Amino acid sequence: RIWNVPTAQTIQMLRVHDGPITGLSLHATGDYVLTTSTDQCWAFSDIRTGTLVSRVNAQSNGVPLTCAQFHPDGLLVGTGTADANIKLWYLKEGTNVANFPGHTGTITAMAFSENGYQLASAADDSCVKLWDLRKLKNFKTIELEEGYEVKDLSFDHSGTYLAVAGTDVRVFQCKQWNELLVMHDHTATATGVRFGDNARYIASTSMDRTLKIYSTGK
Repeated sequence: RIWNVPTAQTIQMLRVHDGPITGLSLHATGDYVLTTSTDQCWAFSDIRTGTLVSRVNAQSNGVPLTCAQFHPDGLLVGTGTADANIKLWYLKEGTNVANFPGHTGTITAMAFSENGYQLASAADDSCVKLWDLRKLKNFKTIELEEGYEVKDLSFDHSGTYLAVAGTDVRVFQCKQWNELLVMHDHTATATGVRFGDNARYIASTSMDRTLKIYSTGK
């Protein structure tokens, strides 16, 4: 569903999949949305008209898609699967252009850096992997505690920091990949995390039904 924020009213209802929605990403223009589903398809829809523009079968051999993410250039999309696969697609042609194997569990989160050069991914294997999109290879794996769940990932606009939401909320410094902050304020799994302007604050959501705002002291 697409909601009008000021009126809190539903303005569009997209019925473009044959199964539950598992991932959603807003296009840089704000006019389109990318969705993935257990029906093994990803779809590109026009928010303004509520119409389906294209739908692509991910050819995942019966395996559900689990997450979706637009690349910052708006021309590529990333999808994750329940059998640990990450794929990049050309949006216009709907063709698979790159694959990133390496995780050993269901892909739970993906995030592109703002410059479009890096991809962060997480899975049910308690690790975060960093991928170089120019060389198409994994260049760093952040091993988290056994059983750690990751539900969301987010780079700040400058690409200086990476936030992780799940069992708790953490912030890593890019390039060095050292852990800077750990927040345990939620009483249940954190489900989302985003940076504010110039990374001055971090916002996180949780299954405890709260939104928390953290100052980074910048």
